[in-house]
Amino acid sequence: MNPAWKAWAAAVALAALSQQAHALFDDEEARRRIADTNARLAEVQRKLEERIGAMEAQLRSGGLVELANQIELLKADLAKLRGQIEVLTHELGEAQKRQRDLYVDLDSRMRRIENAQAAAAQPQPQPQPQSTQAPVPGAAPTVATPPGDASAAPSTVQGALPAPAAGAPAGVLPPPGVAPRTDVAVEQRAYDAALDLFKRGDYNGAIAAFGSFVRTYPRTPLASSAQYWIGNAHFARRDYRAALTAQRTLIANYPDSPKVPDALLNIASAQSELGDAAGARRTLEDLVAKHPASEAAAKAKQRLATR
Repeated sequence: MNPAWKAWAAAVALAALSQQAHALFDDEEARRRIADTNARLAEVQRKLEERIGAMEAQLRSGGLVELANQIELLKADLAKLRGQIEVLTHELGEAQKRQRDLYVDLDSRMRRIENAQAAAAQPQPQPQPQSTQAPVPGAAPTVATPPGDASAAPSTVQGALPAPAAGAPAGVLPPPGVAPRTDVAVEQRAYDAALDLFKRGDYNGAIAAFGSFVRTYPRTPLASSAQYWIGNAHFARRDYRAALTAQRTLIANYPDSPKVPDALLNIASAQSELGDAAGARRTLEDLVAKHPASEAAAKAKQRLATR
């Protein structure tokens, strides 16, 4: 065979072998890359499965379910507490009403006793002793002269009555056994009528009635009590500023009234409701300092101890 042809055949064979080797190399690289990709996908899938499994395990262990159950229990407890608060609020309101009624009744009784004592302290007209001497036929009846009054001449007028009391108008004689002050019963009826309005919860009517009472009888012993109940009625209406004004009016107009300590206590309560804690504390301290023996001062001490 011609050597040239041999060389050419060898070159052609070498080229063919080179192409086959290159093709084999490219296929191997592609397969390697595909294998790497598959491995990465498998790893990602494995991690996702692990996370999903962990979440399922957590759910199965009851973590979220337990949390949801606790929330429901808390809601139930909250509803129960709200119901208990409503019941306690109602019971507190009833207790305050009973206490107010008891206080009103006690105040009314004390005022009746005070008025009875004031009426008993008024001077009573002294009846003239009747003569025990037998009448002389044909002579005018006489009235015996009281012992110790020898200078007084006996009256010769048949059926003579005792002399008018000092300062009484001429021709007006007070009946025996009746005190000169005859408007006490009228005042008491007006006061009791206003107090009944307060007891029934008609606070506006009580304020008007007690206000009219104070204007009509400004100097009666009941006037300071009427002014106190005006302030109490305003407080019951939650008009705390009006309650402050009414109780301060009592203190200014009736500084010696036994109602002053109660008025100060009511002022402190109104100040607390208005958010003036410092003012309420000063009022309570003033009450304890000026009226230490009063029942209101004892209540003020209790309040100060809890502040």
